[in-house]
Amino acid sequence: MFGFRFVKALPTTFLMQVRSGKVVRSGAGLSMLYYSPTSSLVAVPIASREAPFIFQNVTADFQAITVQGQVAYKVQDPAKAAAMLNFALRADGKTYESDDPEKLPQRILAVVEVLIQQEIQAMSLKEALRGSDRLTNTLFGKLQSHQEIVALGLEVLGVFVLAIKPTPETARALEAEAREAILKASDEAIFARRNAAVEQERTIRENELDTEVAVENKKRLIRETQMEAEASVRRKKQELRQADMEADITVEGRRKAYVELNAENTRTLAEAEAHRVASVMKALESADPRVVQALAASGMQPGQLIAQAFGGIAEKAERIGQLNVSPELLQALMAKPDIAEVGNGRDR
Repeated sequence: MFGFRFVKALPTTFLMQVRSGKVVRSGAGLSMLYYSPTSSLVAVPIASREAPFIFQNVTADFQAITVQGQVAYKVQDPAKAAAMLNFALRADGKTYESDDPEKLPQRILAVVEVLIQQEIQAMSLKEALRGSDRLTNTLFGKLQSHQEIVALGLEVLGVFVLAIKPTPETARALEAEAREAILKASDEAIFARRNAAVEQERTIRENELDTEVAVENKKRLIRETQMEAEASVRRKKQELRQADMEADITVEGRRKAYVELNAENTRTLAEAEAHRVASVMKALESADPRVVQALAASGMQPGQLIAQAFGGIAEKAERIGQLNVSPELLQALMAKPDIAEVGNGRDR
C-alpha cells in the first residue's frame, strides 16, 4: 500500500536492500518493510547445493571415456556473487529478474569440465579408469583456488567422481584383455602348481634314493663289520689252533723226551739185568744142576713143587710102569691157591 512492501527471507537466503546504489540492509533470513519505488532487493541463496555432471573426454591414447560425478558448493561471499551475477528480485519480491541464479551451477560445471579434460588428456585409458581417487583429489584442490570460483565468492565443499567408463566396444576389449590375462595367470598358476608338484616329486624321489643309498651304505658297513668280525674270529681261531699246535708240539716234544728218557732207562735196566743174568749164568755154569734146581725150588708154592715133581716123573717115564693119581689129588691140584696163603707163602 502506497508502495510499501514486506519481505521475509529464508534462513538459507542472504537478503540485501539496495537503495541509491548502496546496500542499506543485509543479512541471512532478514525480514523487513521496504519502499519498493526507491529500493531493490537482492536475494542470494547461501545453502549448499550439488551439481551433477557427466562429461565425454578423450584420453592420451585417444580412447573415449565418460566421467560421471557431482560437485557440492555454497555461496561463501554473497556480495561477490551478487556483484558477478544478477540476483535481483522483481517487484513482487519472490522471483528473479534474470536467469543468472540458474546459470551459477553451469559456470561451476564449466570449470569442472575444463579441469577434468586437462587431467584426462594427460592419462592413458587404463590410468584414467583406475584414477578416480587421483582425479577427485586433483579437482578438489584446483577448484578451491580457481580464479573464477574465488571471484564468484563460492566455496567448494567436495568433488565426487562416481564413475569413469569407456565405450562399450572398449569395455569389451578390456574385458577380453583382462579375461585373457586372468586365463594366462590361471595357466601360469596351473603350470607353477604342476611344476611345484614335479619338483616336490623329484625332491621326494631324491630323498628316497638318498635313503636307499644310506641304507645300502649301512648294509655295506654292517657286512664289512661282520666280515671283519668273522676274519677276527678266524684269526683268533687260527691263533688258538696255532697255540694248540705249539702246545701239542711242546707236549709231544716233552713226551718224546720222556719216551727217549724212558727207553734210555729201560735200556740201561735191561743192560743191567742182562749183566746180572750173565753174571748169574756164568756163576751157575760150574754149579751142580741139582743144586741149582734145589735153589730154584726154594720159596715155591706147593702146586709149583708138585708140577716140578710131575716134570721129574715125566723125565723118568720110561722107567715107570704105571702111575695112579687119585681124583682128590687132581682136584687139589686144579683148585686155585688162596691169595692169603700165596701171600703168606711169598712172605715166607
